Amino acid sequence: MHSAFMGEMFGTMILILLGNGVVACVLLQDSKGQNSGWIVITAGWAFAVLAGVFTALALGSDGHLNPAVTIGVAVSTGDWSKCATYIPAQFLGAFLGATLVWLQYLPHWSRTKDEGLKLACFCTAPAIRNLPSNAVSEIIGTFVLVFVAAAIFSKHIAAGGLPPGVGPYLVGVLVWGIGLSLGGTTGYAINPARDLGPRLAHALLPIAGKGRSDWGYALLPVIAPVIGAGAAGVLVKSFGL
Repeated sequence: MHSAFMGEMFGTMILILLGNGVVACVLLQDSKGQNSGWIVITAGWAFAVLAGVFTALALGSDGHLNPAVTIGVAVSTGDWSKCATYIPAQFLGAFLGATLVWLQYLPHWSRTKDEGLKLACFCTAPAIRNLPSNAVSEIIGTFVLVFVAAAIFSKHIAAGGLPPGVGPYLVGVLVWGIGLSLGGTTGYAINPARDLGPRLAHALLPIAGKGRSDWGYALLPVIAPVIGAGAAGVLVKSFGL
């Protein structure tokens, strides 16, 4: 069962289960982690990346877990062959991971009255809704993700490559830094699958007392990360990272 598709699907599923899981832990009524704050959320997402990447690598993919990363890598290398396999797997994995979050916190949805908090356990929303500014935030955040990740794995850092197993830890730290520094504006989707897959799950699942899925915002965290990743890919290629 080792394959690129399975790696990206299961890796992204774990990413979303643990990432959206920590959001649910902090936001949902009567969770033991309720109100534990932004530091917990950003740390949880960092560990989610770590777990997801290791899962993907073990099952036979590169551990992108993110269509924007896959596109950024394609832009930088000129090799677009993995997109057709990786991107559908990432969206499917994100949907499955969000479904598992719903099951994990099943008794808590009905006790949580705020519809916005429930939606936040699945997908992102801006702190201040200003679509041009929100798009800039997502572009910058994704640019940092792709550009710095390329720098981490660059031959200029380690000519022979990083020691086995080190890369996922460093990428997890990078995502933690992005969340701490840049995440307060939009919730740092920086990943089209991370936002759209769970948003679709929110729309389809029988979540107790849920509201709307905010489809008016849904395209922004899909398109803006691709722009940011594409720009990073161009620079990575230009600098020869």
